[in-house]
Amino acid sequence: MLYLFQEVVGLGYWLFMLAVSLLIPLTMIIFGRHFMHNPPKDINSSYGYRTSMSMKSRETWDFAHRYFGKLWFILGLILLPLSVIPMFFLLGKSVETIGNASLVIMGVQLLFLIIPIFPTEAALKKNFDQFCFRR
Repeated sequence: MLYLFQEVVGLGYWLFMLAVSLLIPLTMIIFGRHFMHNPPKDINSSYGYRTSMSMKSRETWDFAHRYFGKLWFILGLILLPLSVIPMFFLLGKSVETIGNASLVIMGVQLLFLIIPIFPTEAALKKNFDQFCFRR
């Protein structure tokens, strides 16, 4: 009876961690697609890709969102199977093993989430001068 209870708890935890591991890739896909096609209408400090360079003009704002959105969309599509496949190898493992492996998966996801900032800023500097005029 105890073994059956542990199996049910383990499966429930595995399903919960699977759902949690899908949050970042799905967020990247949804927001990436949205930013590519519909950058926020107003330059603001509360929503969107907000860096000092991206907020200098409407043109840099739109460029940054389209560029960053495309990166997030593509990386989210790549990250989705890279997050799901390892979870299937954890099926039937202990709650501790599932939790530890999920932490590693989420750590990798955070890298994918943050890394696009650097090429986006480089693209902004390459395409716009200090006065926000296109090069």
